[in-house]
Amino acid sequence: MFKPVHLYRGKNYIEPGFSAQAILLNSTLPDTQCASDALAENGYVVLPNFLTDTDAMALYDYASNLDDAQWQIAAVGRQQLQTINTHVRSDKIHWLQPEHSLESAYLAHMDNLRLRINRELFMGLFDYESHLAKYRPGAYYKKHLDAFKGRSNRVLTTVLYLNPEWSDTDGGELVIYGTKGEVLEELLPTLGTMVMFLSDTFVHEVKVGSRERYSITGWFRHNTSISGIIDPPR
Repeated sequence: MFKPVHLYRGKNYIEPGFSAQAILLNSTLPDTQCASDALAENGYVVLPNFLTDTDAMALYDYASNLDDAQWQIAAVGRQQLQTINTHVRSDKIHWLQPEHSLESAYLAHMDNLRLRINRELFMGLFDYESHLAKYRPGAYYKKHLDAFKGRSNRVLTTVLYLNPEWSDTDGGELVIYGTKGEVLEELLPTLGTMVMFLSDTFVHEVKVGSRERYSITGWFRHNTSISGIIDPPR
């Protein structure tokens, strides 16, 4: 059974992350060895203070000020099999693109993280895709896997939370389940916290919250391209 792992201040503490401007100037990543060790042993890791409050707030301000037209209803499934099913999920998403400076800064930071994880764990991570997610009060995402073994190139899921002054009464927890359906983690989506887990291993859900809730969800992927198409439909 997987053991819960949190990296807090002290021996296993990972120093907070980046400023958007600094990433554009090629800032360095913090030490990730402890996170890599936890992923190798347990399959998931929780990183409180992955970003400083200032950096996370910059992303929160950006997300909360996006025009409604820049958000789309989230779908379920991949490629031609995608469907809109509000009984499963009711969030809205905005895919990150390198043409926008702050989005580009975050994508560059995560690509550096990809290289570091590959160097430490030999996971063969090829690229990264990511979107902002907005959960209005009452929104949710029911139990699901991000990938099925042998049917997707998504390998490692990342979720970064962007919610200031979030309390227990606000809800919106991420629940991660073990292989026997037991609850491994029930995490509040607090500002600057990062969660990483194996995409084809951990069933998880997002509970209903009473406040608007923002996060950045992403996936490190293997290269299963055919004729230049990444992760073609099967």
